[in-house]
Amino acid sequence: MKIGLNSGGPNLARTIDDAVQAEHEGFAAYSMPGDSTSTLGLVGARTSSIRLLTAVVPIFGLHPASLAAQARVAQAAAGGRFTLGIGLSHQVSVEGMLGMSFAHPAPRMKEYLRVLVPLLRGEEVDFAGDFYTYHASGRRPDGGPTVSCVVAALGPVMLRLCVELAGGTILWMANARAIEEYIAPHIRRAAERTGKSDWEIVASLPVALTNDVAAAREAANRQFANYGSLPSYRGVLDRGGAATPGDAALLGNESELDAELDRLERAGVTLFNASLFRAEPGGPARTREFLASRARERNCK
Repeated sequence: MKIGLNSGGPNLARTIDDAVQAEHEGFAAYSMPGDSTSTLGLVGARTSSIRLLTAVVPIFGLHPASLAAQARVAQAAAGGRFTLGIGLSHQVSVEGMLGMSFAHPAPRMKEYLRVLVPLLRGEEVDFAGDFYTYHASGRRPDGGPTVSCVVAALGPVMLRLCVELAGGTILWMANARAIEEYIAPHIRRAAERTGKSDWEIVASLPVALTNDVAAAREAANRQFANYGSLPSYRGVLDRGGAATPGDAALLGNESELDAELDRLERAGVTLFNASLFRAEPGGPARTREFLASRARERNCK
């Protein structure tokens, strides 16, 4: 299991500096939440080895052909290190903010991938569905590298789609228990049915190096409270036996965090992108230094 960061700064310049620092520290990957394709393209032009991932781009309101074009440019800038992570977002956001229907989310994602993924490979697409239509090729800039795609998936149908039509799944708030007992088995069964062996499980959780776990858990609950009420995250928290987002966070001293990282790896995680948060004064810097040391050790294996 490789170790990266799920991060991003308050503005573009700080984000680029943060990613450059992460590469210098030895992290294997740098992911950013939301529609960060263009930002990571700029990061790619300033870095040389660190993998870059969107975590994740919401698909509603963005045609797959438009997203594919953005992703291909980002991949050209990153020289083959960019991975596109996409997801459905949430009913409250799609209907409340965008005024769009969230009905039939899995069929919508299936159609989205049937247009998006071939375009990311530079292939011709001739598709007409209930949600999306596209008839054209996906020519890559300068014949550059293809773009891999991972999907935020928590339900059985979505987990199957992310293997059948994409390169695996990208997770948030799924702890080792949820991955080991629920997510990884679904991924492996889908891989067996399709004969695919190149899928991956990318996971991200809040992490804090601390000697006061109780206080850190309270801080995590405050900072990530909304994830405890969104249906999809509520479901994966329940599968992991986590009553609150703080229960899913990785908290503790060096040996305790090492044990949690090992458990994630045994559960089937191929890339873990840590999300640092402020559990105590100076905490994020200490946590980052600790994770960087572990990243350098694991990334050299």
